[in-house]
Amino acid sequence: MSAHYSSVANANNRGESPYHNSAHNESTGFIAPAAPTKKRTSPWIKWGLPLLILALIIIGAVLGGVLGSRAAKHKSVSSAAESSRSADAAASSAASAKAQIGRFAQATNSEFMVPIYPSTTNAAFSKPTFAPSSNANNGQGNTFPKDSFTPSNPSPLNVRPDRPRLFAPQYKWDALPRLIASDPYLKSWNETIFGNVTAYAALPPVKYNMDGASGILDNSREVKQRVKAFAYAYRLTKDKTYSDLAWREIQHAMSSDFGPAEDKWNTGHFLDTAEMSAAFGIAYDWLNDVLTDDQKGQMRDALIKYGLGPGAAAYTDPNATYAWWKNGIKGNWNCVCNSGLTVAALAILGDDTTGNSQTILQNSLDNAKANCIAAVSTDGTWAETQNYWYFGTMGHAEMASALITATGSDYGLLNSNQDFKKTGDFHLYGYGATSLFNYGDHGPNKFTSTANVVMFYASQYNLPTYMLFQRDRADAAEPWSMFWYDPSVAGAYWADAPLDKVFEDPLDSWVSMRSSFTDINALYVAMKAGNNSGDAHQNHNDLDAGDFVIDALGTRWAGELGSGDYLAPDYFVGANQDSARWQYYRKMTEGQNTILVNKKNQLVTGTTTVIKHESGGAKQSGGTTVYSPPNGQEGAAYWIADLTGAYDSADASSVHRGVRVLNGRKQVLIQDEVATTTGFQWRMHTNATVSIDGNTATLSLDGKEMKVVLVEPQGVSWSRTDAVRMSGTPPAPDQPNPGVSVLIAEVGQGTQRVQVLFNPTWDDGTQLKTPPSVALDGWSLTSHD
Repeated sequence: MSAHYSSVANANNRGESPYHNSAHNESTGFIAPAAPTKKRTSPWIKWGLPLLILALIIIGAVLGGVLGSRAAKHKSVSSAAESSRSADAAASSAASAKAQIGRFAQATNSEFMVPIYPSTTNAAFSKPTFAPSSNANNGQGNTFPKDSFTPSNPSPLNVRPDRPRLFAPQYKWDALPRLIASDPYLKSWNETIFGNVTAYAALPPVKYNMDGASGILDNSREVKQRVKAFAYAYRLTKDKTYSDLAWREIQHAMSSDFGPAEDKWNTGHFLDTAEMSAAFGIAYDWLNDVLTDDQKGQMRDALIKYGLGPGAAAYTDPNATYAWWKNGIKGNWNCVCNSGLTVAALAILGDDTTGNSQTILQNSLDNAKANCIAAVSTDGTWAETQNYWYFGTMGHAEMASALITATGSDYGLLNSNQDFKKTGDFHLYGYGATSLFNYGDHGPNKFTSTANVVMFYASQYNLPTYMLFQRDRADAAEPWSMFWYDPSVAGAYWADAPLDKVFEDPLDSWVSMRSSFTDINALYVAMKAGNNSGDAHQNHNDLDAGDFVIDALGTRWAGELGSGDYLAPDYFVGANQDSARWQYYRKMTEGQNTILVNKKNQLVTGTTTVIKHESGGAKQSGGTTVYSPPNGQEGAAYWIADLTGAYDSADASSVHRGVRVLNGRKQVLIQDEVATTTGFQWRMHTNATVSIDGNTATLSLDGKEMKVVLVEPQGVSWSRTDAVRMSGTPPAPDQPNPGVSVLIAEVGQGTQRVQVLFNPTWDDGTQLKTPPSVALDGWSLTSHD
């Protein structure tokens, strides 16, 4: 399962005190309250947190420092060397500019907790790069020294001789104080972590609570979250106060007060077991020098009985019914379960006399390479949802990172799927001006699952853009970022970044278009097509081909309802057209921002095709956060999909949907060309107050305004209703969606064209335009000039 990021870990990113007792929800980003069993802070699309506004100090522009391009391959060796020196010098200049500007973006007064960028220019905003690190090997450079543990023939059963062996060997701890003192991001994150430690210390140990939907998954993840923080504080200070706090959590999680004696960690919902095993593995390794032999013995006994014993049997015992996750499950379950077992096995390898650790390490790698890494499609999209990406990639990254530090290799976890490196783009372009394009299920609490995995991937794949993107995010401050972040990174993630990105794998084909990466008021639209098959998405998808979200003016106007009640009868049963999952409002086509034909669900077996897409290639220029996209052909972009295969052929013979940005990316046009025998509804969910005047709906939200104009067909007016089902009875009551309106256009049968124009009321007085009526097959980059 996946995700709400519920943590105290990021107060400093918000300009707050180091500890802010929040339960903010990075995963929802839109509309509905959680299912009754899941606590959320607000029924509304945003973060729902009290925020302390911190004034941003805008540092003046620093001249120079523009990154030069590297020499072409055909140049001479001397010329290439000179070019390389020039590039290194430019990168060093950018790094110097970064040091002067300090922590630039701050997530402060954004209800969505996205970075707030002041309007300015700076030499630090050059192309993303990793700057040269002077004297890196002796630990005096601007990043961590290189690891001296480099076995010529690495084996998962041959671990490094020193501890810690997981994630951060001792040489990294030795270098960290110097790097904290010199890097503003590490300094801020470190302060936040210690603030969280203070907060956790004031709480009682995590209480056992069996949740019918998620078992004790929240408990396991919260134990892991606290243990990471306490163990981090101990290793950095060697103050036993912190190791004692970690032991308090560990001791409680194996006590008589924590679950039944024979199955404390709930193997029936093996995610719980895996996450608790990882927590114990981290504590055993990071606190190994301070734990007594008796304490370590207790931990090993508990790990073997409740975690690694069942874990080893998962690979070897065909009667281990709880191990279904290892059999062709290409998603977060496989990644998290294999990872948690691997981390724990590496931690006690050599001290485990039962052989369970060896059995796990001889099986988990191959299983993860056959399943976990296949969850990333050919275009980088995570096959479940944007939110389940957090859990799956965190499991993958922790497994790879632990293996690299403990044994010297990832054994193909990173590169066996050559497309895995693209998943950073999936996350980056899936983030709009306010929040995620958060289709499908959102899952339970995130706790330790953050987007810091892209920092790890940035260093492993040499893609600094990902690291620069993530370091300003609200979930950046936690122990993994202290070691996955490379302080030598310099530049701006948005420098020369294309505003548009098309993801073309048929499983989840989708498009992302925006007007800026650095303006929370920017226009953003994302739309998906893809295949509806529930199995391919691990039953976390909706019947939602054609679904879209829109941001503008600092808020989200069209958005997602999110997860239903995970405890609802047969909620995850979605193989057939009449399966229970598709009878719940939030999962059925009626609950999506798409075309509803004959008031029926799309087909579970439905497939779609992207017909055509073009972009004028607009890129946000480096050097500044102030960017206005061009008009005309360069600023144009569109995407057209054939959704016909998602609908019953008896009702619809053709359903095509197109989306494009207009007028210097100040407006959005969604156009549908539909041929039906029954008529259809055009539907969109919004939190705005809706006022209707014929074919114009005025949406009001947060003191802002958006007009949604039904340009075609003429004579059709908008209507509004609450976000409740029109008819029928699901297996259990639907979750209420208070404050959510559905904007509807009822369109008659026959061949119809629907043009919906989104006109934000921009504060700068932008003159909005009515575009010409052009059939989808006539769309081009210049067709709407």
